Amino acid sequence: MSRSEAVTALVVDDNATKRYIIGSWLRRAGHTVLEASSAAQTWERLAEHAVDLVVLDVRLPDMSGVEVCERIRADPATASTPVIHISAAAVDAADRAHGLRRGADAYLTDPIDPTEFLATVEAMLRYYRALRRAERLAERTAALTRHSLAVNAAETFEELALVAADSAYDIFGVPASVFLMPPDGRVRRTVGHRAGPEFRQCSPERFGRLTSLTDLGEATGTKVLPLDGPRWKALVPDTVVDGDVALVLSRVKRGRPPICVAIHVEGVPGQEDLDLLRQLGQTLALAMEAMRSFTEQHLISLTLQRSLLPALRPSVPGWEFAVRYEPASDQAEVGGDFYEVLDRGDHVLIAIGDVQGHSLVAATVMAEIRHALRAFAEEGHDGETILRLLNGVMQRYHDDQTATVCIMTLDPRTGWLRVASGGHLPPLFVADGAARYGRGGGLLLGFPAERIEIEETVVPPGGMVMLITDGLIEDRGVSLTDNLERLRDVAVRVDEDLERFSDRVIAEFGHREDDVAMIVIRRDPAESSSVS
Repeated sequence: MSRSEAVTALVVDDNATKRYIIGSWLRRAGHTVLEASSAAQTWERLAEHAVDLVVLDVRLPDMSGVEVCERIRADPATASTPVIHISAAAVDAADRAHGLRRGADAYLTDPIDPTEFLATVEAMLRYYRALRRAERLAERTAALTRHSLAVNAAETFEELALVAADSAYDIFGVPASVFLMPPDGRVRRTVGHRAGPEFRQCSPERFGRLTSLTDLGEATGTKVLPLDGPRWKALVPDTVVDGDVALVLSRVKRGRPPICVAIHVEGVPGQEDLDLLRQLGQTLALAMEAMRSFTEQHLISLTLQRSLLPALRPSVPGWEFAVRYEPASDQAEVGGDFYEVLDRGDHVLIAIGDVQGHSLVAATVMAEIRHALRAFAEEGHDGETILRLLNGVMQRYHDDQTATVCIMTLDPRTGWLRVASGGHLPPLFVADGAARYGRGGGLLLGFPAERIEIEETVVPPGGMVMLITDGLIEDRGVSLTDNLERLRDVAVRVDEDLERFSDRVIAEFGHREDDVAMIVIRRDPAESSSVS
């Protein structure tokens, strides 16, 4: 038996000569031997040492060896330790059957042949090694499955890097390092160890040297490379993985930087462990690519969405305008929210709308509605007429879509305001320390029937009007009425700076699951309030 298979054996017998003989056989086979002469000493040795095999006499001075075996099996810490019974007295078939039924793995009787004894030991160890490998593999496979869920649930590259390092440490039980390079070109390096995952510094140059170690090149796939301790230390001087490492690189799309995971070689003693390491690398590479693709799509979508919104707001004497568009941070698709402010000389058209859904279709319909609105305004139509014309566009070209639109016509000289609503949320009017909602209402655009709600009012000097899309106030588990009231309470306290006020309103409701568009207008307090 080779030294690499050597174990620590505990020989338990009240006869010192017998302990010496059995111990000598085990020592000559390369094993480390501990001795105990009683059940009490057995518990002491098991508590003090990591024992791989127990050779146990059936008759001890303080307890039956069969009872000792039962207790070994009952303790989770020693339940998987092989036990070989030996006896010079309990030698008949009934005794042997009793000992085996009560937990022993083998039962030998005197006189014991040393060759048979060592063959039995080797057979027991071979079986238990295979069992422990299978148990370890099952535990690690379950851990990989569990951590794969956490990896795929990560929402940022930083979170992914931390989860990856923690996963590698938990699965393999040894220190680990993880290297990721997101689209921003900043390497995220994390280490996993007993104290928990943490970030460490890593330059792009060092990352490049690591990723060039294998023959993966620019191809897709997963490669595992062993690195000796000095070479690894030269590459990563502040490493937590001290000693020889197993380095895995994985990439699922050509031209992308691979992910890199390094763990101490003690964590991957067998081929099945290396295969698990490859699986972890592939899991991280897939999650990395999904997050990278989402980030790129989100950036493209946001750029497209913003390109469809007005680049400039008109400068109207006596009036302030603030607008906001906040895309849902967990949506990669473009949405259908839009706003428009058009200075028509003697009046200003202020519009806000929301096409149903989040998709390229919704964005396309939104763009068509916005451009049609501009065209109809250029022809001189009022807000009510524009809504009817837009409804015709929806029915003619997008009969499977709906949209809400509100158009306000403002006379900047007098503050007179005419509100035409097609199913949109009502405007919020704020003046003299009080806030009230307008009527809103009307039918959504896209329905064959037409019902447009009209409301007229005057914005007094210092008065403010706010239009929003429903993404600002829609929350799961919170009624729309409650959030509308919450918005009203916030809007009563208008900041002197309208931009700061708009930021405060957005911040009040926090993370949104839908896009948000908002327009705020305010009349200069010094303006005359006479209505012509």
